[in-house]
Amino acid sequence: MASFSIEDFVGDGVLKELIPKLLEEGWDDVPTLKIMNPEDMDAINMTQHQKDALEIRTYLHDRALMQYGDKLEASRKSLPELLNLSTADLSSQFGMRRGHIASFTDRNNKCTDPLPKSYGLPARKLTVTPSRSNTIYKMQTIRKSFCRSSTNNDRSLEESLADFKIKDGYIFKGIVAAGPAEPRACGCIQPPPVVDNVAPYSAIENISVQRLTPEYKIGMERLVKTKTPPMKASELWRDKPAVLLCIRRPGCIMCRAEAHQLYAKKPIFDALGIQMFAVLHEHIESEIKDFWPRYWGGVVVFDRTMGFFKALGGGKLLKDKFLSGFVFNPRAIANYKRAKSMGIEQNFKGEGEIKGGLFIVGPGGTGIAYQFIERNFGDWAPVAEVVEICARLKNQQQDEGDSSRSPQEHK
Repeated sequence: MASFSIEDFVGDGVLKELIPKLLEEGWDDVPTLKIMNPEDMDAINMTQHQKDALEIRTYLHDRALMQYGDKLEASRKSLPELLNLSTADLSSQFGMRRGHIASFTDRNNKCTDPLPKSYGLPARKLTVTPSRSNTIYKMQTIRKSFCRSSTNNDRSLEESLADFKIKDGYIFKGIVAAGPAEPRACGCIQPPPVVDNVAPYSAIENISVQRLTPEYKIGMERLVKTKTPPMKASELWRDKPAVLLCIRRPGCIMCRAEAHQLYAKKPIFDALGIQMFAVLHEHIESEIKDFWPRYWGGVVVFDRTMGFFKALGGGKLLKDKFLSGFVFNPRAIANYKRAKSMGIEQNFKGEGEIKGGLFIVGPGGTGIAYQFIERNFGDWAPVAEVVEICARLKNQQQDEGDSSRSPQEHK
């Protein structure tokens, strides 16, 4: 699986000299850099070689083939020219292995789900000096595109979200989701039960958390040098809504795959004004260094008391044994194979029986909008569903803001 480190992404090619400019202009993380359009490239005076290099590296990153980036870029061929080369040429000129050639030439074979075409940025004429405002414009454009495309989504989900209302001052109606409860070992082992109701906001607002990493940007320190003091979890979403991905174990191949898939959609979450946090229940520094920013470039926080993990289980930790939860569980094995096919490395350090999940929390004290429970090892919250709910949460905030404005302000 390709790394989310900018330094790893640009390699030793012609994009390396652009790093200071990319940082200055706001193209400071890999998911955002990958959505640059031709006019964005012209705005920072990229050469044709640099444009070709970015297109090649974006294509390779989607297919976990970044090890060939420097060689392909040095050929000074464009991506279409490289894709038209024969198998023999790819092997002899670039040392590409047979299996990698198949992945490279299959234009539909991606390790990560691409951003929908509706999120593409339209051509635009810049009337100001290139600056960070270009990035703001870009995110606004993505937001508008998403809002237009979200009208065709699943009706049942829309109905569930239509009556989002604050109850008792702090709790949304919310949605609880989990993977299917399939029998294991021919029905001899039953899957663990999961809660049917969204966790009360009071279960998470006062959890003590500690920031272990900042949000990744080009050239920043890999870890927070000074230990940040513990704080209430509610501080994380005080001003903006947040997605909190509760990681069972950062060295787990399935956890890494889920984190990578979710963070790859960062430009969408940025456009929707959604923050992204990964929550760990163990603090093993070597594991954090391996996990961030390679698989996750967002903020990582430490939940020492496992409060978020208990909230997912209705007040107690949701746990499963390796034998009953994995070996005799066809769905968990399928989840493992899915992650394995993405070329992700793994280790077995740390506690791996405590199930994770995902929360979407509204700003301030508005409550939990959505929670997903990892019923089977490796179950993921559907990314499309997470994005959809975040978009509707954003729309609700806008509607509430409009309704609170006076008639004079609307003019």
